[in-house]
Amino acid sequence: MSSLAIFRKVAVAEGISYLLLLFVAMPLKYFADMPLYVKYTGWAHGLLFVLYAATLVLAWQEQKWKFGKAVLIFLASLLPFAPFIVDKKLKDERPENAKSI
Repeated sequence: MSSLAIFRKVAVAEGISYLLLLFVAMPLKYFADMPLYVKYTGWAHGLLFVLYAATLVLAWQEQKWKFGKAVLIFLASLLPFAPFIVDKKLKDERPENAKSI
């Protein structure tokens, strides 16, 4: 499996964890006095964020992306829904080292 394929899976998981943190755990904390959900969802999201950054570096090296593209993809992790847009854009991207048929 290529680094790009792994990165795409991590990006989707990170995006989902971010949305759960923002739209489920945070409202539960502030409106239902249930702060434990933020603790665990936040922990999972933090781990996935670190994996996002690490797999981004691997995919960047494998795909030989320009620095600006890697920075934009990293910044996408900071915005809700943006990791899903990144995944859609990268879906059709072909690895540099793939052999043509």
